[in-house]
Amino acid sequence: MPANNSEIEKRLWDVADELRANSKLKASEYSVPVLGLIFLRYADYKFSQAEKVLAGTSSGRRQIGKADYQARRGVFYLPREARFRNLLELPEGENIGRAINDAMRAIESENPDLKGVLPKTYNRLENATLIELIKLMASIPMNIEGDAFGKIYEYFLGKFAMSEGQKGGEFFTPTSIVKLIVAIIEPFRGKIFDPACGSGGMFVQSARFVEEHKKDPNAQISVYGQERVLETVRLCKMNLAVHGLAGDIRQGNTYYEDLHTSPGKFDFMMANPPFNVDRVDKERLKDDPRFPFGMPRADNANYLWIQIFYSAINNAGRAGFVMANSASDARASELEIRKKLIEDRAVDVMVSVGSNFFYTVTLPCTLWFLDKGKKDTDRRDKVLSVDARHIYRQVDRAHREFIPEQIEYLANIARLYRGEQVDIELFAQRIRRHLDEVSKDSEKKDQVPLLEKLLENTRANFPDGKYTDVPGLCKVATVEEIEAQGWSLNPGRYVGVAKRKEGDFDFAECLQELNEELEVLNAEARGLERRIAENVVKLLEGS
Repeated sequence: MPANNSEIEKRLWDVADELRANSKLKASEYSVPVLGLIFLRYADYKFSQAEKVLAGTSSGRRQIGKADYQARRGVFYLPREARFRNLLELPEGENIGRAINDAMRAIESENPDLKGVLPKTYNRLENATLIELIKLMASIPMNIEGDAFGKIYEYFLGKFAMSEGQKGGEFFTPTSIVKLIVAIIEPFRGKIFDPACGSGGMFVQSARFVEEHKKDPNAQISVYGQERVLETVRLCKMNLAVHGLAGDIRQGNTYYEDLHTSPGKFDFMMANPPFNVDRVDKERLKDDPRFPFGMPRADNANYLWIQIFYSAINNAGRAGFVMANSASDARASELEIRKKLIEDRAVDVMVSVGSNFFYTVTLPCTLWFLDKGKKDTDRRDKVLSVDARHIYRQVDRAHREFIPEQIEYLANIARLYRGEQVDIELFAQRIRRHLDEVSKDSEKKDQVPLLEKLLENTRANFPDGKYTDVPGLCKVATVEEIEAQGWSLNPGRYVGVAKRKEGDFDFAECLQELNEELEVLNAEARGLERRIAENVVKLLEGS
């Protein structure tokens, strides 16, 4: 290959972003057409590969047809007008937008699974911009390896989400958060459900997890999703397609529509739902089996989502999802629901994540992990709390992420807690190898202190490959201890504070911690102010 995949992704994005900057388009108007062209280039690549293989198997008596292409996994049949070279060879002055729209319609016509999925708004882009975008996509080398098109699509999704801010966060969950959820629930095989699936990142990373364990994801897992916004459903279906995956993705409002008849149906459930949504009509949810613990009285949908997730998994199922920090300590009717969830022995692991991981909110959040199968294990009366707020890589001033070794470190804590075998020395060796690599790369040198700290902590905290409580990092609490803490699931209540060496004081780190706590308190105060104002209005109207 002329360059590694990350270099190709960055080069493509830099050019595409420059084209947008010089056009009259907003990021939200530009993103879907560009992602559609990445899909078209992928489809042409797969079709070309199949064409070469099938050419060697044809005989004079039988012509190769559409069914032969579609029988090959991940291949869509492309008529001539949809081939990428046809678009490249269009004469100057041709209406490029109309030609691409026609190509997308032709693909949908020949491939029923894609009906209504592909973008057909290319006439909104100027000819000059489209010509440059087609040339840009054509520059992706045809000897590209592995899941490169899928990674390019993901990279662009993430960049568009970052540039669109609030709206971007509605369809994209940062990849490192998704990878951590997948690493902890370990979806090796079975049915996977995401009732707030956005662009499908949970499914893509689950498939990658299966591939990393030398299995075929299409044979091991099946994916089911639901998403409210039609345009996002289309993004998800394209995302699955460029990764060679198929799934049952449906459009619907999850609060009121259970399009997959979900209770007890799934082996795994993963989601990043919208936080603190108000004005959900609970009258419409009466007698819905997805809410076995009752309706929260608060005008907040967090505990509706938590019950949707809980009810979707079967008696041996696992769930992993992102939730607002406030849900871990919520009071009144929400506390009663949380108490029932804990008493049912379903809550397994809670992970606190620091601020600035998401594009929609700067606030920290909590990852919840449920496991209905733990009732039959020695973890029945236990919950693992992990405080990962101090574990991150600072990408830029406003964004953070986990590096792969940090994800593995956190997932290893959960695995050790479950009694799974973890080769700590092998993990330490991988950290050392990566440390050697990044120390020679000027763009990644910021990872050196992160990896050094991780290596030190791995050896110090889990030297024998056995779980142990570590102050400031992880603690296994019993149900009795949780009850004594008012049924709180806030990891900070249990983990405590790490012991500092004498003189080990980082002013910037301490200031950051205090600022994060202040942000959380300010957010909670604003929520209370709004609720008080609404209640005052109701009282005055009723008087």
